[in-house]
Formats: sequence, structure tokens, C-alpha cells
Amino acid sequence: MLKKVEILSVGTELLMGQIANTNAQFISQHLPEVGLGVYYHSVVGDNPERLTKCLQYALSRSDVIITTGGLGPTQDDLTKEVIARTLGLEMIQDEESANHIRQYFKNTGKVMSENNLRQAFFPAGSTIIDNVQGTAPGCIIEHEGKVIILLPGPPKELIPMFNRHILPFFQKRCDSPLTSKFLRVVGIGESMVEKKLLSLVDKQTNPTLATYAKDGIVSIRVTAHDEGKIPASLLVSDMCGKIVSILGDSVYTDNDEELENTVLKLLIANNLTFSCAESCTGGMLAEKLTAIPGSSKVFKCAAVTYMTESKTEMLGVNPEIIEKFGVVSKETALEMVTGMIKTAKTDVAISITGFAGPQFADEPVGKVCIGVCTPDCTTVKEFKFSGSRDRIRTLSVVYALDMLRRALLHLDIPN
Repeated sequence: MLKKVEILSVGTELLMGQIANTNAQFISQHLPEVGLGVYYHSVVGDNPERLTKCLQYALSRSDVIITTGGLGPTQDDLTKEVIARTLGLEMIQDEESANHIRQYFKNTGKVMSENNLRQAFFPAGSTIIDNVQGTAPGCIIEHEGKVIILLPGPPKELIPMFNRHILPFFQKRCDSPLTSKFLRVVGIGESMVEKKLLSLVDKQTNPTLATYAKDGIVSIRVTAHDEGKIPASLLVSDMCGKIVSILGDSVYTDNDEELENTVLKLLIANNLTFSCAESCTGGMLAEKLTAIPGSSKVFKCAAVTYMTESKTEMLGVNPEIIEKFGVVSKETALEMVTGMIKTAKTDVAISITGFAGPQFADEPVGKVCIGVCTPDCTTVKEFKFSGSRDRIRTLSVVYALDMLRRALLHLDIPN
């Protein structure tokens, strides 16, 4: 019975910190859907001796080994060769894969060097997984009770391959799949979330709860398996209802989506145009929203009014207000957001002004003022964030989005 999974990520660039290992994160998030648990993460560089040792160790302790990376055409792409040698399997060319690689280069008008055909060789007995986004196919090897899966390194290739082939492969072999749902919470720290949910956490057996915090957002994973005649989906749904009853409107979604997606959906649903004026965040809020497909339906424009005079010149902020109350003040944030509404002629606007650091003169690092204006209300709040410059800027965007979410839903904005 397949139970323990090990993800073996191959690539010196991972060890050197040049890229983040998002593939392991993605795979780990989705394997519970098919009843598998990831027990180990391993990372090894492009070195055949070390890769061999890591593979041997993985085979000694895990039922399923999923490798990522090392399937390309260059000399340091050794994953398939090392696995074949370790398992005592011959490398055989798959003609269909070779034709796919030739056709890929023909379609793109590029000249194919012969080393690209290395990608068409696989350990004997492999089930080939086609790569619709690139030239390196993956494969599945079932050998002496173990399953070894080889996937390419680029996420744009790995993710569709995993969804189209690997999940269905395990679904057919799954005895007790797990059902998970993610709730997202904003405005409450992870320790407070845990404290509020302590009565549920202490009693958890099925479903189980786990919390994760990142960038001002707390994710709560609720996971269950079928219990007798009660389906896992019902157990998860019931637990999610209990969590929402405790945390209230701090739960902004049960669809595991980013806060900016939730806010954009509200703007589109209400047919409200949007603009924003940013100072300390330097366009981070605008970038978050415009990165989402479909944002052009409501997002009209943004202004990064970083220097003091730009606030008066572009937004019409009264210089006397800045002189009297300061460039980072609720009064200035109010002038910025109302000025943005007039300048952009939008239904909704956000303003952000703050001191993100480092310390300069007597500036109170972490002080941020945010203004939100909708057809129904105009609200300004002052926050005191702590941490690095990046953290302060990130939290400013998160809390600005939450203020707008609450305003659009006519919810109270916490003090």
C-alpha cells in the first residue's frame, strides 16, 4: 500500500537559494487529495554521486519518490540516468517523445541541437508523461513495489503535468482520499486565531485543523476523511461553519484565494470603478490588483505620489493640511483618497501614506494611514505596523484591501 511520499528536488540552483522550491510546496499541497502524505522533502544538487545516495535513501524509507528537475538536454541534467542506473534499468529512446521534440522545434522555428533528444530517453518500462508546455517529458516507474515519478523543474511545465497525469494516477489507487478546505483570515494574527479556535483544536480528530500565517493573512486548513457513512466533505463543511461562527467576518473566503481576488470580485459584482493613490507602498496595491485577469473591468488608474509635492500637484492635497498634520496623517490620507476620486472620476478609491523605514529623523517607522472611499462611506484609519520595510509595505496593502472589502460589504472596520 502506498503511503509515504518523498519529494526529491534536483538542482544546484535550489541549494544556492537562487530560486524558491515552489514545486515541492505545490505537490505537498495536493497529494492529500488522493490520500497520500508527504513525509520528507529532500534537495540535492546536480551531482550524480550525491543524487544516487539521496535516491537510495529515499527508496529505503518511502513508498513514492517524486523527483523534480534534471530532465533537460544539458550534461548536468542527470536525473533519469541516475535513477535508471540505481534501479538497474536500461535507458531506451521513446520514438513518440523524440518526434514531439523535433516537432516542437519545427513549430517554434528554432534550430534543434542533437542533445535535445536526450530528453526522449527513459528507464525501460517507464510510463511516459507528455509535456504540453515544453520539451522534457516526465515518466512514472513502478519498480519492486515502489513508485518513482520524474517531473520537470519549471513550474509552468510541472503543474499541468501533475494535474493532468499524476493526480489521476493516484486517484485510481486511492483507498481513503482526504478532503481539504482552506479558510483565509485577515486582521487577526495566527496566535489569536489559534486561541479563539482552541476549543476546536483540542478536540480535533477528524477533521483536523492546521494554521499557516504569511503576509498578514492566516490560512486555516480543514482536512477530513470519510467517517463511516458520513462523507469527508460534510465533516469539513460542518467544521468550517464552526470556525466562521467563531471568527466572524475576519474570514474573508473559504475558496483559498488571495485577498485581492476577493476584493476584485466585489468591485466587479457591484460594477464599481476603482483607483488608488499610493505613497510608501509605491504601486504594490495597484500591482496586486492588475495582476489578476479581468481587473480591467473596474481598475481605472493608479497614482504613486511618493514625494510630498506630488500629493499636492497630482491629487490636490492642501499643502496646509500636510504642514499642520504631517505627510503621514489621517488628514492627509483623507485628502489623498478624496482627491483621487475627483481626479480619476472613479466610484471607489484607496489611499496609503506611511513611514516604512528605515528610520529617518523622528519619523515613527511603521505608522501608516489608509483612506477608503466608496459611494456609501469614507473611512480613514491609522495603523502601527512593526518589522522590516518590506513587511510594513506588505501589511499596508493587506489592511487597505481589507478596509475596502469591509466597506463594500458594509462591515465594521475594527479599531
